[in-house]
Amino acid sequence: MIYLDNAATTRTAPEVVSEMLPYFSELYGNPSSIYGIAQESKAAIDKARESIAHVIGSRTDEIYFTSCGSESDNWALKAAFEAYGDKGKHIITTKIEHPAIRNTCEYLERERGAEITWLDVDSEGRVDPAAVERAIRPDTILISVMTANNEIGTIEPVREIGEIARAHHVLFHTDAVQAFGQIPLNVDELHVDMLSASGHKFNGPKGVGFLYIRRDVKIRSFLHGGAQEHNRRAGTENVPGIVGIGAAARRAETYLGDKIKKEIGLRNYLIHQIRANVPNVKLNGPDPEAPVQTHQSQNVQHQNAFQGQFVNQEQSVYKEGSLHQDEDIQKHCALTSDLGNRLPNNVNFSFEFVEGESLLIMLDMRQICASSGSACSSGSLSPSHVLKAIGLSDSLAHGALRMTLSEENTKEELDTVVLAIRDIVRRLRGMSPKYEAYLSGNEQAETEAVYSETAAE
Repeated sequence: MIYLDNAATTRTAPEVVSEMLPYFSELYGNPSSIYGIAQESKAAIDKARESIAHVIGSRTDEIYFTSCGSESDNWALKAAFEAYGDKGKHIITTKIEHPAIRNTCEYLERERGAEITWLDVDSEGRVDPAAVERAIRPDTILISVMTANNEIGTIEPVREIGEIARAHHVLFHTDAVQAFGQIPLNVDELHVDMLSASGHKFNGPKGVGFLYIRRDVKIRSFLHGGAQEHNRRAGTENVPGIVGIGAAARRAETYLGDKIKKEIGLRNYLIHQIRANVPNVKLNGPDPEAPVQTHQSQNVQHQNAFQGQFVNQEQSVYKEGSLHQDEDIQKHCALTSDLGNRLPNNVNFSFEFVEGESLLIMLDMRQICASSGSACSSGSLSPSHVLKAIGLSDSLAHGALRMTLSEENTKEELDTVVLAIRDIVRRLRGMSPKYEAYLSGNEQAETEAVYSETAAE
């Protein structure tokens, strides 16, 4: 099996499992009790809290354990709305947030009278900090912008937005579920008041997450009952899970530099090989192969001359046997620390004239695991709201494939994946009337139209 769906979940690391195991059947005491075995559980929770606080540069009493990232997001938004209702009901977020934020905002808007400003993003999925500032009103109580997008990997200008929020005395929350353990995070440098994360996204167990709440943020409890989690989140703690997320956080911190370099090299190699071997594709999100521009001020656009570029190649690109290789391939797989405003492990392509679900099923038949978007939206027939927000047509959005790597993947695995994609795409297009019309010159590809428009700018 070749696993390329690490944005959905990651393998729990063996050393994490080893640390968790004693707390299932040996050190199983309730941490709220006073006898020895219970206090060992409490000490384990304290250690995990310290580990996470160290990773993000916070105080230990600012870390609250939850059941998952979605709970953390719900807590941040709903509790902030309740606590700061005297000031106003206005919340600012973006059109590309995870369903945990998007659906919670819609709930608050529909059921609680909140007023939500949904900010646009550019064609790479990046929100303009200046647009955030323009949206702030006297009754704005909260800004929530994800640290990095779960579908297209765009890293948002969180620090700049945090500075703006702090200057206007507005609470700032960031959903860092996809970013924690993938890129360095420091809550003071980012100027965030609340931050959400989930253990199973960075080689920890499922069923446990955390919410960072800055010490002077006065939001209310989300679950009412006992006095656990500093009287803010009732319920007996999931001790094995908390031990696991703490161990995973320490592991992520230890190997982060090497992990980033390895994943960037694999990511860039995969992007290049798909472009070199499959015609009529579009890379969704920031392009690490595009020239990097220097940006000034907080109004960071992070656009470049190749933004939104589509790759168009002749039918002859389909070659039998081995992959088409570029003479300069070494520069594409060089291990570099340049993220290119994209998560180091994220690759998302749209394949024109292809249905992404069909591509996924056929990849699964070859034991290749990938996805068409957020795992929390799987089963939906609607095109991705993220891909629509960056300007894709329904057709291109339905033809999207997300591949999220890990440091455990190899270049040889990616060669196998590219060969499989090339063969499957060729087969699916062979059954497409639109592709047949395109080849005969009776229909123009979307990629050609957009590419010509971009080239003309």
